[in-house]
Amino acid sequence: MQTPISIKDKKSFIQWFLNNYQLKKRESVWILNYLINHHEILTNVHFVRDAKFCPRSIIISSHCSKEVPFRFYKNHLVTTDPEKSFHDIRLNQDDPLYIQLNFKNSNQCTLYAAVLEDNPFVPDEYFITRKDKDLAQKLLDHSLLSYRKQHVLQEIDLALDEGNKDKFNQLVKELKNIDMNCSNQP
Repeated sequence: MQTPISIKDKKSFIQWFLNNYQLKKRESVWILNYLINHHEILTNVHFVRDAKFCPRSIIISSHCSKEVPFRFYKNHLVTTDPEKSFHDIRLNQDDPLYIQLNFKNSNQCTLYAAVLEDNPFVPDEYFITRKDKDLAQKLLDHSLLSYRKQHVLQEIDLALDEGNKDKFNQLVKELKNIDMNCSNQP
């Protein structure tokens, strides 16, 4: 289990962040300053990656990031209006709020890493990339063709043992199709 991040550490990090990065939306600065000044809310703030999966979250980006300027997610609804999120934060102070900050080299920032928590809402399959899926499909296709080829070769041996010329010819054609499919695979 992860150790809870102290309010002091969260507050220090937010202050450092605001002093070092210019945000794409000025309202984002207001929200972060509001959090700094409300300890009861800051208790329920969690810094995470992939905040879009969380039930109630904010994504804030600095000018040096290529990411969207601002997003607020609540129960599968999304808004780009920071004022709506501010009102939600104010009215639901006891609810967990997950924040993702996008800024240059955020994955190398030790201060961010110190307050970053594991996101419990990221689906397991999220980390499987398209490349991984393609490689897995190729491996599966190759394995199935190999199995099918072995099976056809056994059937050819059986047809030869039985002297069944028609079955032998049919299986040889099937074997050629399999070999052709194997040669077409990268």
